[in-house]
Amino acid sequence: MLRKGMFIGDRYEILDKVGSGGMSDVYKAKCHKLNRYVAIKVLKQEFSEDRNFVSKFNVEAQSAAGLSHPNIVSIFDVGEDNGMYYIVMEFIEGITLKRYIQKKGHLSVKEATSIAIQVAQGIECAHNNHIIHRDIKPQNIMISKEGKVKVTDFGIARAVSANTINSNAMGSVHYISPEQARGGYIDEKSDIYSLGITIYEMLTGQMPFEGDSTVAIALQHIQGELPKLKSIVEDLPISTEKIVYKCTLKKADRRYLKISSLIADLKKSLITPDEDFVQFISTVPDDGETVLFNPDDVKAGVVQTSINDLDDTDEAAVTEDEDADEDDIDAVNPKIDRIITIGGIIAGVVFLVIVIMVVMKFVNGGEGTGPDLTTTESETLDERYSYMPDLYNKSVEEAEALLADASLGKKFINVKSNDVEKGYVCDQSITAGEVVAKYTTVTISISQGSDPFEVSNYAGQNLDDVLTELEKLGLKHDISYETNTTAAVNTVISSYPLPPTEVKYGDTITLTVSKGSEYDPNAVVPSVVGAKQDEAESKLNGLGLKVLIATEINESVEKGRVIKQSVKSGEKLPKGSSITITVSEGPSQVKVPSLTNLTTAKAQKALEDVGLKLGAVVKEEFSATVASGKVISQSIKTDTKVDVGSSVDIVVSKGKEPETTTTAPTTTAAKYSGTFTISKNKISDNGVITQGTVVITIDGEPQVLGAYGKLETWPTDSFTKTVTKSEGTICTIVATVDGVEKFRYDLPIK
Repeated sequence: MLRKGMFIGDRYEILDKVGSGGMSDVYKAKCHKLNRYVAIKVLKQEFSEDRNFVSKFNVEAQSAAGLSHPNIVSIFDVGEDNGMYYIVMEFIEGITLKRYIQKKGHLSVKEATSIAIQVAQGIECAHNNHIIHRDIKPQNIMISKEGKVKVTDFGIARAVSANTINSNAMGSVHYISPEQARGGYIDEKSDIYSLGITIYEMLTGQMPFEGDSTVAIALQHIQGELPKLKSIVEDLPISTEKIVYKCTLKKADRRYLKISSLIADLKKSLITPDEDFVQFISTVPDDGETVLFNPDDVKAGVVQTSINDLDDTDEAAVTEDEDADEDDIDAVNPKIDRIITIGGIIAGVVFLVIVIMVVMKFVNGGEGTGPDLTTTESETLDERYSYMPDLYNKSVEEAEALLADASLGKKFINVKSNDVEKGYVCDQSITAGEVVAKYTTVTISISQGSDPFEVSNYAGQNLDDVLTELEKLGLKHDISYETNTTAAVNTVISSYPLPPTEVKYGDTITLTVSKGSEYDPNAVVPSVVGAKQDEAESKLNGLGLKVLIATEINESVEKGRVIKQSVKSGEKLPKGSSITITVSEGPSQVKVPSLTNLTTAKAQKALEDVGLKLGAVVKEEFSATVASGKVISQSIKTDTKVDVGSSVDIVVSKGKEPETTTTAPTTTAAKYSGTFTISKNKISDNGVITQGTVVITIDGEPQVLGAYGKLETWPTDSFTKTVTKSEGTICTIVATVDGVEKFRYDLPIK
């Protein structure tokens, strides 16, 4: 066992043991070469001399080292030190998903879905690189302090080829797929099953299958029926229930065939949780009436059906058929054999037609335009996906229409551009033509144009002052350092271009900066706190110093700017020395959950679960589609990243608007009324306060304010309202801005 203070590979200092698995121990360590914390997985001593275990350990490194994805723990290094085999990985400050579930009991649907999407995206990267994890479980999923989800431990992953793989069941028994437990064929759908069991545990806080032994649990995965989720989570949306059910079907070919389809359904469930959209793949019944299939379905090779089409009896029958089939998986059904034969003949005919077409094309000298690949792709594209439209140089209205046609969400940001006219799209976060899951949010950059202006001559000025000015002007810079015996260190010797040349936002200014006398062996350390990372590195490198980078989450310092430096400004360091700068990662951010169709209480809890708050403004409106008391819309769109602690306002349904009917006049009790006016100056302290959330109550009940809800959007200088009461002689009017009382008045009612 390694002890604190020991070194591995002459660069990794062991700091603490953080975990242990069946094959290896995991330690927190510090890399003294790059000055960062890492996690080191060390093969246990009893296995180090076993070639099979060493080989398996090396497979882990080779499999995972080639994967690069935000939702996969990165592999930095692999090596051997005096017979000790180790892998150096990214160190995650956080806890496992297993521990997180244990702390919270169970997770909300939104949070569980969000975590599942991130895990699935990491697994998708592995599958795209022909790697199956084969041990997906909450213990192998890390959640960092910033809320990032990462898949780790490819200890039993292997690169797969087109060959059939028959292997022993190696995954953890509580999450193992039926085919793994049976020692059968393992592919991507095995990971999908394990992820389905993990989602089940997140939602319920318990395992679907328990037993006195691992064999008993494995048999339940092969033969047992998944407990009804609705019986445990009563308010579970139908979409989430069906997603879990489809992931955990016994027959692998009835699950999601690709994890990309699962990701698409999970994302859609966040937007329309109560929509019944999950499709199930059906098989041909052994007995019964002849079933007629749609030609398009036959061509696609599957028949889509809905779980709602089965009553309880049918559903039980399907489960029994599955179990019966799996009891003897090698038995060949004569009907299936006949179908396979016919399918082979059809495939042969199709292949022959393709060969003839290719030969004819070459005989004709390759004339013609060839097949329309765009049309073919469009026809065969899965209905859950769209092609990203080309929005460059389109107006906002055109971009919105194209995105709507592709079933994609949008987020607009304003940027300066020298190339695109103001008000038109100059960039998009997803490349045109790329296949993207529907309902994905695309960030669209709208050009704000650029006005030319005359450049200044910066010669003789201090570099820090020049960089500050260039940043304000929106100009880039290119710095080169020269030895100079007359100009002080960090003084600009010359700049290009020179006046009266005109430049625009985004243009580059070339600066030549003095680094002092070349004979001075020492460098005077400047202050780089507050500077951007590239500027700080450029400045320190120009003085002959090596720069090491550390990062830190900071709620007050902009992302990418230096928070602190290891050596104070003004001190001297020999050239070639290292200096560490700590760069801000910005405030921690979270995604806004979907609040649609939730009650106010549940919406508030959903926000609090991810560190957000319900805003002070809760508006009410009539709705023909949303039930009374449930959320119609929210002020910040779902999946938008915002700082922890941010507020989200909601609009709540008052139910259907009552029909207007004409009735005969009736005698009613006397009504009393009065009118009050609140001026903007009165609640903004005569203009001192310029913005904030306004709440006006009458006898303690908040009023619907519309445009008056925000101080900065008041359409007029005063808010006037007439109050009518059937009894009482006064009512109390109170106005607050961001919770601070600014106005109170007892209105006489006459």
